[in-house]
Amino acid sequence: MKKIILAGKLNNILKETNKFLSQYFHVQLCSENGNILKGMLKIVHPDLVIISLVGTYDVDTSIFFTLSEEYPEIPVLTIGTKEESSKFFKYYENGQFENLIRPVENTMVMDAVCRKLEMDQQDAERDATAEKEKTSSRKHILVVDDNGTTLRTMKAMLGEYYDVSIAISGAQAMTSIGKKRPDLILLDYEMPVCDGKMTLEMIRADDDMKDIPVIFLTAINDRANIEAVLKLKPAGYFLKPAVKDRLLAEISKVLNSVSS
Repeated sequence: MKKIILAGKLNNILKETNKFLSQYFHVQLCSENGNILKGMLKIVHPDLVIISLVGTYDVDTSIFFTLSEEYPEIPVLTIGTKEESSKFFKYYENGQFENLIRPVENTMVMDAVCRKLEMDQQDAERDATAEKEKTSSRKHILVVDDNGTTLRTMKAMLGEYYDVSIAISGAQAMTSIGKKRPDLILLDYEMPVCDGKMTLEMIRADDDMKDIPVIFLTAINDRANIEAVLKLKPAGYFLKPAVKDRLLAEISKVLNSVSS
């Protein structure tokens, strides 16, 4: 499936667009912040970027400069009214950018996305069907962290290889585990209220959850902190920000040891 970054203010319009496109593509939501988008571009390597211009007064104009100057090969689709789009018209001259005028139906958005990706809807549907067949047997990983940016980054990093769920607190993690048991948990050690240690203790206290392997994520690299983490005997631990290749190798090793 093609990969799309959908950037903009999180509102009902963005949510509806995400819900529709996620039927056919890997869609990664991103805020309208230019620095966050820069980071997402390096991680996701998208085939297309879509920018919602709803609330354009808040849209970071550096997004357009970054895409046109540093990523001219990535097609960009913007969605906004004529008024919302007007101050960005200079970027539409070279063909990288295309604008859809709101209000716009999902079918028109799909047509434009397929045009920018040089494919038709049948291709997208075939890709989506093949992806569903492939992911039905994929391992499920739950990432628990109180930082939204970290959660988005980890989901983008792992989503190509695993089914990834996210939780922003220990309490939310327990609810998520109850609904769908993960094969492995990546757990932030430093969280407010219910930290990683308390969350792990809750997991191990439940007979249905206690055998789920847990890898701790910690941002503090000192001996005392690492010793405290290791005393809990997790399946592993990683310093944040995690390096993708090393993290994937550790996850694979832990999952293989559980299944063997």
